[in-house]
Amino acid sequence: MKQERLKAVAQYIEKEDRVADIGCDHAYLSIYLVKMQICKSVVASDIHPNALEIAKKNIEKVGLAIPTLLSDGVENLDQTKLNTLILSGMGTSTILHILKNVDKNYIKKLVLQSNNDLPLLRKECQKMGYSLEEEQVVFEKGHYYVIGKYTLKKKRLNIREIHFGLYKKENNAYYGELKKEYQTILKKVRRKHILKRLKIRWKLYLLKKYL
Repeated sequence: MKQERLKAVAQYIEKEDRVADIGCDHAYLSIYLVKMQICKSVVASDIHPNALEIAKKNIEKVGLAIPTLLSDGVENLDQTKLNTLILSGMGTSTILHILKNVDKNYIKKLVLQSNNDLPLLRKECQKMGYSLEEEQVVFEKGHYYVIGKYTLKKKRLNIREIHFGLYKKENNAYYGELKKEYQTILKKVRRKHILKRLKIRWKLYLLKKYL
């Protein structure tokens, strides 16, 4: 995980959080959280044995005691000892698959960074009872990454927020990039595909208020 994304994810973690870094990859985020004493505890988990072995070696190199666990999502995690999950660098379908088995009696906060289909992620998390409370956009290596903090607070997003996130003036460049993407797609859609064109135009209309 690159430094800017790592810091953006870490900013949503607090002192009393007991964190599971799911899909930890090489454990850079877990190491950062523990090294900077940002939260109460961290467990680093991954479904891939090779990635977890590298994570263990990285943890050993810096002399930290971070528990690691081979797990498919939350399958092998003791959720009673957690209150926060981080899922970063995955697709929305994978994140939602993992969240199906989350116990809301214990997991009070989610920090999510999906690589695709953010409207679906925001919508489905809201259905599960986790509403988007805060969001940050990071530009790194020519790509925009959106990191969201989801909690059990009863806050419903409007249709514009479902599609484009919580408005922040500093994200204008990101909104502008989304506009360009939709305009490019619109040019490629043939005029006979009326419904597709209407859907894209509708999204551009919603986005207009953010620009």
